[in-house]
Amino acid sequence: MLKVLLSFFFVQMDSTLRPELFDFHGVMMTHYFTDNWNNYQNFQARPDDILIATYPKAGTTWVSYILDLLYFGQTSTAQKTSTPIYERVPFLEFAVPGLETGKDLVDGLSTSPRLIKTHLPVQFIPKSFWEQNCRIIYVARNAKDNMVSFFHFDRMNKVEPDPGEWSSFFQRFLDGKMVFGSWYDHVNNWWKKKESYSNLHYMFFEDLVENTGKEIEKLCSFLGLSPSAEEVETLSSSVQFDNMKKDKMANFSTTPFMDFKISPFMRKGLLNNRLIQEKT
Repeated sequence: MLKVLLSFFFVQMDSTLRPELFDFHGVMMTHYFTDNWNNYQNFQARPDDILIATYPKAGTTWVSYILDLLYFGQTSTAQKTSTPIYERVPFLEFAVPGLETGKDLVDGLSTSPRLIKTHLPVQFIPKSFWEQNCRIIYVARNAKDNMVSFFHFDRMNKVEPDPGEWSSFFQRFLDGKMVFGSWYDHVNNWWKKKESYSNLHYMFFEDLVENTGKEIEKLCSFLGLSPSAEEVETLSSSVQFDNMKKDKMANFSTTPFMDFKISPFMRKGLLNNRLIQEKT
């Protein structure tokens, strides 16, 4: 079935241009994230669901991988070598022809808790997450590094708008004309939300880079988990960038719509990326 879906997808992509941005309720979006709007807005969250929310390219996969290992690293070891992270932690609003929607992938999860990722701005989050008082983890990344990473991501990802030259992309980022809208609005509105929603853990990509173990301990405290110091140390080592970059189940190399000849999905994972970017 997977081969059939991928074959269909490639045919679709050959005949489909990169999507165009458009204003959707005040936020710039593409149809890949709005075509399934009604379905995912009516998504029925469970009380133990955990939502990982970020602006694109702010550490979503990293935190998804950490949580997956925290909850299922000992009990579902086969999944780590056979099931890619984007199926273990589905992208809720994702809807591309020929592939399962993110919502369908979430509905098919047999794990508990279900780990779910989203790039939606806070005002677009399905209401059932709030009604069920779900735990939500938001990851923020500084604007400069986020912008550089986003640029290279858009270059290699066929379901993203064409980024154009760096100078025009730079201006679009400053103007907030990006998929999922303005970086500033995204991180700021989620920050404000934590003042009224106590089950929100707000963390920073930079802290995770500089002290992975400490940030994992904070995550565990928020989630009510109590790993030993040795377990935290082992996990911290397992989720280091270079290890994940080589892991086919974590580096998105199995996705049909990303061109790794242009740029890898996981590039550097560093702080203070250069603004004037090379082409690799």
